[in-house]
Amino acid sequence: MKRIVLPVSGRPGETYELAPTKIICLGLNYADHIKESVSVRVKGFTPEAPTEPVLFPKTPNTLIGPGDDIELPAIVAQYDFEEPRTDHEAELAVVIGKTMKNVPAEEVMEYVFGYTCANDVSQRNIQNLDRSGWFRGKSFDTFCPVGPVIVLRDSIDDPHNLAISCRVDGRVTQQANTGQMIFRIPETLAYISRNMTLEAGDLVLTGTPSGVGPVSPGDTVEIEIEQIGTLRNGVVSVR
Repeated sequence: MKRIVLPVSGRPGETYELAPTKIICLGLNYADHIKESVSVRVKGFTPEAPTEPVLFPKTPNTLIGPGDDIELPAIVAQYDFEEPRTDHEAELAVVIGKTMKNVPAEEVMEYVFGYTCANDVSQRNIQNLDRSGWFRGKSFDTFCPVGPVIVLRDSIDDPHNLAISCRVDGRVTQQANTGQMIFRIPETLAYISRNMTLEAGDLVLTGTPSGVGPVSPGDTVEIEIEQIGTLRNGVVSVR
């Protein structure tokens, strides 16, 4: 099982071994990101806001930590796409603290261990090609960087009022606030727990704001979230 170790913010010397059994992500959870669906050009993106959370998985092999490289998969070259495109997506990630199943929204926060930054890296051409949906384009190795720390639940008064941004080689590409989420964390986790059991250490990525865009070999991608810090990862190609 893929594991990474992250420091626990505010507890010097304490670390948390993150080894999720599952990584569950939300699609289309920021209205401005829905509006840019034409430029993203991915099957399943529509202008309408969803009526319930849009869920998809990233497999645990995607997990990497701060400073690790995002690897652009070599298999993409086999398809001879006219415009190969792998995108960054800045997201607030929730770390589950204990097993939860059928938990009502008003009790959800008791099951949250903490928060960290995440990058839902997405291979757009594959995502749009596969008849089965978004699974493969979201689950290449290294496609879920997280970090740089885990901030405990009680250390953040309101996870729905955090500045969130992405920079590529210092250029700001995404800038928003988590208060713009369509589905908030209690509602989202309650919904997921009605569909599947979440275990301690599982990750839930809460969606990305507008401004997603392509990354290239040699880029440095920085995801910054207020009160958490900055997650930095380089981008390399794999032959």
